Amino acid sequence: MEQHDVVIVGAGQAGLAMSWHLARRGVVHVLLERGQVGERWRTARWDSLAFQLENRTLELPGKVYDGDDPAGFAGHAEILRFITDYAALIGAPVRPQTAVLELRRTTTGYLLNTTQGPMEARRVVIATGPFHEPKVPSFAAALPTTIFQTDAVRYKSPASLPPGAVLVVGSGSSGTQIAEELLGVGRKVFLSVGRHRYTPRRYRGRDVIWWLDALGRLDMTIDEFPDRACPPPGVLTGAGGGRDLFPRLLATRGAVLLGRITGCADGVLDVAGDMNKILADADKSCLDFLAAADALATAQGLELATGTWAAPASGDLPVLTKLDLAAESIGTVIWATGYRSDYAWVKLPLFDGRGEPVQARGVSSCPGVYFLGLQFMHNFRSGLLSFVQRDAEYIAEHITATMSA
Repeated sequence: MEQHDVVIVGAGQAGLAMSWHLARRGVVHVLLERGQVGERWRTARWDSLAFQLENRTLELPGKVYDGDDPAGFAGHAEILRFITDYAALIGAPVRPQTAVLELRRTTTGYLLNTTQGPMEARRVVIATGPFHEPKVPSFAAALPTTIFQTDAVRYKSPASLPPGAVLVVGSGSSGTQIAEELLGVGRKVFLSVGRHRYTPRRYRGRDVIWWLDALGRLDMTIDEFPDRACPPPGVLTGAGGGRDLFPRLLATRGAVLLGRITGCADGVLDVAGDMNKILADADKSCLDFLAAADALATAQGLELATGTWAAPASGDLPVLTKLDLAAESIGTVIWATGYRSDYAWVKLPLFDGRGEPVQARGVSSCPGVYFLGLQFMHNFRSGLLSFVQRDAEYIAEHITATMSA
């Protein structure tokens, strides 16, 4: 049976960053990938998806963006190329088409049963990404069979959908980007909103990521939030060169906004009456951001562009409590309601009641088992390609320290 000091499960950006840091420290390791390098960028992205951060931020350890459009936003095919080129550059020891079926504890370490046979490891880094399976509510099964249902992973383009209006459920970045694309080709769109935050894409001449970094918000740790609960998702897009995007803005372009979908009977969806509260909370988050940015610029004497940002008018919108799919000629429902973790293959006591890993900056309670690349694993940077290397370096230091102890 194969034996390794360290096995990394997953060869996306997180696993590759981990590989670089381990190699620098002389730690022999192997990466196991269920498909090919950067598999999710190959198969789980819609056609028009663009990277949400400016190209200038595109970085993995030992490789930075060197193109001629630093203020632009790369398409997903360009991101895939960046990742695959990086894997070749660092000579990452990737085993493609090697899915891990089971991870168990042994007397000397851990056993990994894979599609290519078993292997043992003293340490395992689980770098399978933050998004495993689309989270679709159970009542989706009650929708009429005439309705085409898909999700943000399987959606590809407007042309891939049947005729008719479209209901997009979810107002994070995925849901709002898909809704915007559908509006752009003339589809009638209903958008079910959940808790979210938004900001201008650019403010006073600087990109929102620059502001979040300057304000220290990228470094806020999960421990700074009550019960370690993640804040509502921010809405951000890199499509079209990066632009403002949020539900209220889509309403001005013709989208019909409604509250959370709570059930379905006889082709009629039940809608919670919480839409205006959700929108008002999001408006406040934006105003708080603008005030903080202005205060920072004043306090530090930053020479930035002046002027105000014109947001769509706030205030209450008409509230729907029922949505008749047939009456509104809705032919498609797209579930953009987030993701659930799938760690069924990990046979270790590492998870909370929701099935989420219990960890502290990637270090689990099982000696030698680590997580990497999770959304808000340590701070806002943790789940982002451009910044995942920081947690990878921390874990690499932890691993080398335990090896020498």
